[in-house]
Amino acid sequence: MVTHYQGPRSRGWVVSGHLCNLWAYIGAHSPVGLLPTCQLRSLRMKVAVGPDPSLVYRPELDPEAAKDKGSFRNYTSGPLLDRVFATYKLMHSQQTVDFVKKKHAQFGSFSYKKMTVLEAVDMLDGLIDESDPDVDFPNSFHAFQTAEGIRKAHPDKDWFHLVGLLHDLGKVLALAGEPQWAVVGDTFPVGCRPQASVVFCDSTFQDNPDLQDPRYSTELGMYQPHCGLENVLMSWGHDEYMYQMMKFNKFSLPPEAFYMIRFHSFYPWHTGGDYRQLCGEQDLAMLPWVQEFNKFDLYTKCPDLPDVDKLRPYYQGLIDKYCPGVLSW
Repeated sequence: MVTHYQGPRSRGWVVSGHLCNLWAYIGAHSPVGLLPTCQLRSLRMKVAVGPDPSLVYRPELDPEAAKDKGSFRNYTSGPLLDRVFATYKLMHSQQTVDFVKKKHAQFGSFSYKKMTVLEAVDMLDGLIDESDPDVDFPNSFHAFQTAEGIRKAHPDKDWFHLVGLLHDLGKVLALAGEPQWAVVGDTFPVGCRPQASVVFCDSTFQDNPDLQDPRYSTELGMYQPHCGLENVLMSWGHDEYMYQMMKFNKFSLPPEAFYMIRFHSFYPWHTGGDYRQLCGEQDLAMLPWVQEFNKFDLYTKCPDLPDVDKLRPYYQGLIDKYCPGVLSW
């Protein structure tokens, strides 16, 4: 397991286990398994990269990519299950209408930090997503894995490549002191009864006070039929924060990009098929984009980590085109 170190040396890593040879090397050669982030970055040059990015890559035609798809998002067994369940239990107990409204007010001024996109990516060197049953390595690598998967399959859509890099940057909130249950994981609408495809739905909502409130405990809850997801209050996390941050900083990306960022973690909708009673025409039109993005967000996760230093110049060019300079977070 690799996890963010919370002690005095907060820029380091506590490392054990055998995810891949890189982590085995770190565990064997760093004092008490602790490796500073700067040393972690220096090892990137030693990590093998994937196929030539100029090739058009189709994961569905790659037997190596496809053979293990059934093992992703396993919420019934696995070495990380206890950690994952604990995160969702806290999330589903405490994400209420009032909580979400308070978080919008708290972070809506975007006064937390001034930094560039790549500085935010570098911050994610210090984050392991405790809701993710599939990976136990820093989120910064997942950002580049997702972006490169999209780049190979959609070489003509540079804005889509950038979405892959941006999609999880809202998780910097967890490094600002927010608990992970208020940052990571699948999202769901608050203000109505959770539907069946929400992860751990039957065992984690018992302590949520909204479900004892008749205003919020029916299938529609506080919403009108087909009101549109833009009018739905989603559980607070990195999706909504990053979407609002992009609007605040006036990113010059197409509407599809904003939509994918905002709803990419809404698995009960885009994969589970639930919450259709809340959808408007725009949501159904955008759904194929979210589902296309999801293939790369999910199936590019791999302990073979990319050579980030080689990739940075390409993505810096996209950042300069669509969201340049120092931004408000």
